[in-house]
Amino acid sequence: MAPVSSEKPGEKDRTSSSNPSNYEEEKIENTAVGSENSNIDVDQLRHNINAKLANPLAGLTHQELAQKGEDYCRSHQIGDEADIRAFRLGAIVAQNPAAYAEVDSLTAEEREVFSKEFTHKWSQPWLLYLIIVLCSTCAAVQGMDETVVNGAQIFYTQQFGIGDKSSSRDSWLVGLVNSAPYLCCATIGCWLTQPLNNKFGRRGTVFLTCVISAIACFWQAFTGSWWHMFIARFALGFGIGPKSATVPMYAAECAPSSIRGALVMQWQMWTAFGIMVGYAADLAFYHVPDKPGITGLNWRLMMGSAMLPAVIVCCFVFFCPESPRWYMSKDRHQKAYSSMCTLRYNKVQAARDIFYMNTLLEAERETMILGRNKVMEIFTVPRNRRAFQASEIVMFMQQFCGVNVIAYYSSEIFLQANLSEISALGASMGFGVINFLFALPAIYTIDNFGRRNLLLTTFPLMALCLFFTGFSFWIPVSSTAHIACIALGIYLFGIVYSPGEGPVPFTYSAEAYPLYIRGLGMSFATATTWFFNFVLSVTWPSLVKAFQPQGAFAWYACWNIIGFFGVLFFVPETKGRTLEELDQVFSVRTRDHAAYGSRQLVYFFRRYILWQNVEPERLYNDEKVVYHHSSFSTGREVDPSARA
Repeated sequence: MAPVSSEKPGEKDRTSSSNPSNYEEEKIENTAVGSENSNIDVDQLRHNINAKLANPLAGLTHQELAQKGEDYCRSHQIGDEADIRAFRLGAIVAQNPAAYAEVDSLTAEEREVFSKEFTHKWSQPWLLYLIIVLCSTCAAVQGMDETVVNGAQIFYTQQFGIGDKSSSRDSWLVGLVNSAPYLCCATIGCWLTQPLNNKFGRRGTVFLTCVISAIACFWQAFTGSWWHMFIARFALGFGIGPKSATVPMYAAECAPSSIRGALVMQWQMWTAFGIMVGYAADLAFYHVPDKPGITGLNWRLMMGSAMLPAVIVCCFVFFCPESPRWYMSKDRHQKAYSSMCTLRYNKVQAARDIFYMNTLLEAERETMILGRNKVMEIFTVPRNRRAFQASEIVMFMQQFCGVNVIAYYSSEIFLQANLSEISALGASMGFGVINFLFALPAIYTIDNFGRRNLLLTTFPLMALCLFFTGFSFWIPVSSTAHIACIALGIYLFGIVYSPGEGPVPFTYSAEAYPLYIRGLGMSFATATTWFFNFVLSVTWPSLVKAFQPQGAFAWYACWNIIGFFGVLFFVPETKGRTLEELDQVFSVRTRDHAAYGSRQLVYFFRRYILWQNVEPERLYNDEKVVYHHSSFSTGREVDPSARA
């Protein structure tokens, strides 16, 4: 699976790494590593490869870069003399996009295009915006798939004979039916991402998964028993799983680096929009009466309505160009260049991105000479293991913060709070609106306030909101404050979640891993979030039955407190850092970062409780921090005095 990146202009200074004058020597060393008798320093080699991945063009002269660009164009038989010129100039600009003004042969029009990348970053060709629309609609498909069941279950549980809330059997069956898509995602769907993408490409995978989603939604509307509904919803997971990993990749591979991060964020934001539309569909079809021979027409329309955005995607997905990155993975360089030309303003801009993409792919292939299994390297290489650890924490907490309890069961929660069915659906839609609107600021806050800071701020607030919501059930039902406080707690939770734990996990997971295992890391990340989505969905009805709403909400409030300390001790900040800098960040030993987190607690107390004027500690700017070169090996860490 191809990597997803969220870089911005200036985040990757391609001229700042070590001089690659030893490139040929490294190639000799790389070849030698495969020999059993080799005495090559594998630790240093791994460090050099990570540096090369971050900065493969550093140190080359303009003449050398131009020749490399021309050689690439000719060797792959791309275009004519105009295209050769584009690749000569594009290769030079690729070394440092911010220094385009130093390239003398660029025309005034070409300079203006490169200038707009920094001054008007959202000025892009219309086909790129069509891809944005496509990805946003796919996210809306996802959101509707998740939430139309919220209102429909009020009716079909009774019709299918599993609506007795006092029955443990019925509680587990309701949870099982609701969670069926996420069981499929975690066990099968997410792991189909790579084979589907290899076979059909990004567009083909999006088309296929949306067809599956549309058919499954239509199928749900015609089910006649709980087990039939379970099978139909399990099939829905074959659409949800691969789509949730493919669409962010497709957007990231087509977008310029200046808006790549914002586009990765669109997935979460428009999923929230789809969640809101799902609630609206539940409300819109509530009063639909049954027709002769049809029982439960209203909930059947609710379930079937989720197929509409999937059909829309299927109708125009092939009007969008295929991902250039996918074409290059198939060695179809001419196709990749043609595709990129439709996504950029001129040939030099397209040639720059294609040349640099190919350079990164070549560097990525060189990592394979290490002879290690990539799955094993995630766990045996300390730098990768720390990235996995941090990614899994944020992905796990995206579910166990409790948000999808509300997304899937809010109508039932409001019914338990003594609202009428129609009022419960209206209150649920209010949560959907809040979830979408307060996701919008995350486009700004995630790159300015920081991933880690957002989580450390919002986890305690989410815990307070859930405690408040659960304890509000003790207010007498006869009091107006009973439902008012429950709704307030849920809405405040949505306000806090949407710009914090909502958008951070996918973005964080996409950037934490080194390039050569980023795709595999994202497979683990998406499987994790869907598996625990399944766990949460299947257990909530029984949790409420066993512990009452007060205990059930308190359970997830406690997990938010655990999440706060997990982030504090084990999740480094990744905002505004290049890949090379992230190698250093994740090379800090876990115990050292945990100690830093403990010192931060003291700082928070002194700064925000005692209001003392104290300076925060800058961990990664501290010369005393030890970066272990063993972080890039599979062996044990060396003495603490050793430094990279």
